[in-house]
Amino acid sequence: MKLTDRSKVLEQDELTLAERLYIPAVASGMLTTLKHFFKKPITIRYPEQKRYLGPVFRGQHILKRDEEGAERCTACGLCAVACPAEAISMVADERMKGEEKLYREEKYAKVYEINMLRCIFCGLCEEACPKQAIYLQHDKMAPPFLGRDEVIFGKDKLVEKMDDRYLREGWK
Repeated sequence: MKLTDRSKVLEQDELTLAERLYIPAVASGMLTTLKHFFKKPITIRYPEQKRYLGPVFRGQHILKRDEEGAERCTACGLCAVACPAEAISMVADERMKGEEKLYREEKYAKVYEINMLRCIFCGLCEEACPKQAIYLQHDKMAPPFLGRDEVIFGKDKLVEKMDDRYLREGWK
């Protein structure tokens, strides 16, 4: 079923010999290539060169340890409250009877998770923490992930790794 009787008529001028041989198009492309050939490249050769990130860059989250090697986080929940994207969740637990002597704090974060898809890297969690337990590293970017199961960073990815050298030297 046809709605109208109108038809569009296309009028095209006859192509010249140069246009049929694509000479103007090839010359224009070569001129563009020559212009870019003598400019400074904007790409960065990544492993050898690092991009300047600026003084206010906030990178990968890390949960810091204290001088004895224990986690600083006391599960107060201020970082989760301060997070505007609600990316931080935690479960607090109390220490066992024998553990209280080893650690200064009664509570600890049994589960501490950051949903990296929600995180906006604002740094408010770092500012809200009274123990300076969470820190956004300046020199390290958040790693890429391939699936949604990799985006929730738990304590296994967030807690600062204990180096054997620090254990032998007693965290001096």
